[in-house]
Amino acid sequence: MARIRIGSKIREHRKNLGITQAALAERCGISASYLNLIESDRRNIGGALLKRVADALELPIERFDGAAERRLLHELAEIAADPLLALPALPATSAADLVAQHAPWAHAIVKLHRACSERNEVVTALSDRYARDPFLGETVQEMSAHIASIRLAVDQLGRLAGPAPALREDVIADIADDSRRLAAVTQTLAGYLVKTPSAPRPLTPIEELEDFVVSHDNHFPQFERVAESLQSEIGLRSGHLESALVDHLEEVHRVQVRSSPLPGGAGASPRRRVSHFDRQTRVFGLLELAPEASRRFELARLAVELGAGEAIAAEIAASPVLTSAASRQRAARALSSYTASALLLPYAEFLAAAQATRYDIDLLARRFNASFEQVCHRLVSLRRPGAAGVRFGYMRSDPAGHVTKRFPLPGLPLPRYGTGCPLWAVYRAFQTPGALLRQLVEMPGGERFLLLARAVEKERSAFGMPQHFMSIMLVCDARHAAALVYSEGIDLSAQARATPVGQTCRVCVRSDCAYRQADPVIGAPTTALAGSSMP
Repeated sequence: MARIRIGSKIREHRKNLGITQAALAERCGISASYLNLIESDRRNIGGALLKRVADALELPIERFDGAAERRLLHELAEIAADPLLALPALPATSAADLVAQHAPWAHAIVKLHRACSERNEVVTALSDRYARDPFLGETVQEMSAHIASIRLAVDQLGRLAGPAPALREDVIADIADDSRRLAAVTQTLAGYLVKTPSAPRPLTPIEELEDFVVSHDNHFPQFERVAESLQSEIGLRSGHLESALVDHLEEVHRVQVRSSPLPGGAGASPRRRVSHFDRQTRVFGLLELAPEASRRFELARLAVELGAGEAIAAEIAASPVLTSAASRQRAARALSSYTASALLLPYAEFLAAAQATRYDIDLLARRFNASFEQVCHRLVSLRRPGAAGVRFGYMRSDPAGHVTKRFPLPGLPLPRYGTGCPLWAVYRAFQTPGALLRQLVEMPGGERFLLLARAVEKERSAFGMPQHFMSIMLVCDARHAAALVYSEGIDLSAQARATPVGQTCRVCVRSDCAYRQADPVIGAPTTALAGSSMP
């Protein structure tokens, strides 16, 4: 991945504040000539010097850490790897130049590609539906027959000359009859399409939600405070969480909590969801077979939705990133889930326990009566300034390789479109469900990460439903891995052997990889792919 151009950002902010290069250099304790090299991106900058520059410009250091630029670069790389574009090999520096010098155009390209991907999905789904749905095919053929009959009658009517009133009335009656039938068929088709939409959910709402979460670094201080207030109001105590939440919902919100074989009540169809809330009857159904951790989380999320719904709505309304009703709906659920997690896993207590146990996920799960996935989610959100935990990335995948949740780390972009590197532990975990896999990996640019992955089985809402596994992966920079209990027995030195991996085959430059399934769009193409050389 090309180097982020921090210097140009420093120059831009300096000029906006009306500060000369010499004045800024003096404040930072460096020479004006050296600052000129930095601003020209001919010298790297980081650490204490970057902090001094940020302080001198009275801006948070996060404005210069390049996180937003790296995210944009990763998206451009994935766009270039899209087989539909059929782009030639691209120099690695071109995307960095575009981001550094024309960031609005880079954002525009990403937005256009997202819209194009969404429309391609819709067109593909509709084409497939037309080809496979016999009702649609028959209905369209019937409509075509009525239209052809009407056109024939109109032509016949036009050829009639002279006095033939009886014949003309017969033709007009035929036109009226076919018109009524055409209208009836059209209404039937319209009702069918409205009641059974076939187009998939658009990609844009998911993209907007990810942008929203990443722009907040997956940490929302205001909802941490909301959780603390609710915790005090509810009086949650270890060992009595579920009963306290049930009492709170019944006493404060007049909600009746009932357990049932199916979340929708008797006779409902089996679903993966473990809860269902009927706002009219104020009845909250919980799946009897759901694990205790899932039941508590669903109760906590409902308490948040009913008690902090206005605060969540205000945060969403103020965001310029969330532009559609679908993305706002997703964001509302994400924020209610975030606050529910903060309610059950209080920030200060959970961070102290995480540091004391060296981020032992299983110990934390037992101590806080939470699931493996809930603990991993909470670890990623520990980003409070002055009281932050180890910075983690997060990825969740299904057995088909679809990435269902992602939170990238600097230097380790996670795939947005399609699957990631087949060597990642997140995919290997499906081979041994329940076991926690550790993997030290090295990216093509030399960045090293410790991957932790486990395939977990999701609860089944009814007998006979197939097993449903998801693989959860936490990622941390190898430089911080010593703080984790999972680093024991692993050589984290720069000379230690690590698994060479990439992001995806289309953007990975490792041409000699035996597991490659596609030629890279950047650099020279390979001559042998894993699909052709390996069984």
